Amino acid sequence: MHRRIVIVIPNWNGRQYLEPCLHSVFAQEFQDFAVILVDNGSTDDSVDLVRTRFPQVQLIENSKNQGFAAANNQAIRASRSQFVATLNNDTVVEPGWLGALVRAAEADSSIGMCASKMLFAERGDVIDSAGVAVDRAGIVWNRESGNVVQFAQAGGATPIPVFGPCAGAALYRRAMLDDIDLFDEDFFAYMEDVDLAWRAQWAGWKCVYVPQAVVHHIHSATGREGSHFKNRLLGRNKVWLLCKDYPLSLWGLLLVWAYDLMAVGYAIASGRGLGAVQGRVEALGKVARMLAKRRRIVRRIPTRAMVAKLHPVEQPLAVRRRYVHLRTAKDSADRSPEGAASGN
Repeated sequence: MHRRIVIVIPNWNGRQYLEPCLHSVFAQEFQDFAVILVDNGSTDDSVDLVRTRFPQVQLIENSKNQGFAAANNQAIRASRSQFVATLNNDTVVEPGWLGALVRAAEADSSIGMCASKMLFAERGDVIDSAGVAVDRAGIVWNRESGNVVQFAQAGGATPIPVFGPCAGAALYRRAMLDDIDLFDEDFFAYMEDVDLAWRAQWAGWKCVYVPQAVVHHIHSATGREGSHFKNRLLGRNKVWLLCKDYPLSLWGLLLVWAYDLMAVGYAIASGRGLGAVQGRVEALGKVARMLAKRRRIVRRIPTRAMVAKLHPVEQPLAVRRRYVHLRTAKDSADRSPEGAASGN
């Protein structure tokens, strides 16, 4: 029998996170779901743990790390549920999480995506993500990230229209995925969820942020915040995102490139420039491929309507403040024995 929802959990050497994550999943109040865990060639005993402790989980085992996007796509293709929930292995979900997402999606058949209220696991009153936002300079960030819950605009109970969800804890309608295609596997990891959200918005699908769908998240447990690996992929994928999805009428906007140059300059000044530059150079090799994908995007709304969905451009210091708390958290982790020993 096919379950109404399939919960997809990609995993790469995440054994230390899997047990609390899966226990919280199977404690959901809404129970019409199946779980597929896609293991990306882990060298710890993640697979043995799942087989032994959670035999109800369907396992897909890859011989090497295929990336976040490909892992999710494997599970989506292997299932036939009405909805797909994507979930990071470094999360713990509250019992009402899945039910809240489903109720929000059921309220309107044009809702293709639902975003969770993701809280930092180490400080449960601070928001990690309340959905994803994109501004007219092409800059992407997690809404309300770093804000204390009681002071955040995202603290109510009514679903709020947003640009897209963080795929670390999101719900997608399969009809939407059938319409616009799945995650872009060229992205490997990072911003593949923004690309998917952008394609969905172009096709006329909606996204809502669901404040009652609460998730506790260990931010960047796999790809460490500030690491060369993460900075390289973020730099590369941002260029691809602009080439593939950005409204053409804004391409003459010098702010797009001016802000990106400032971002690279800030990365260099912070000692993280190598990854940022390397990623952008690497992106050039597939610009033509991304432009070809751009021509295949389903577009049901006019460009002016897409521009209206983008956040106004803010001053550089305001943009920087969106991310300062992540850098502070990284520095604290690096100074601690746990942070120094963590491989993720």
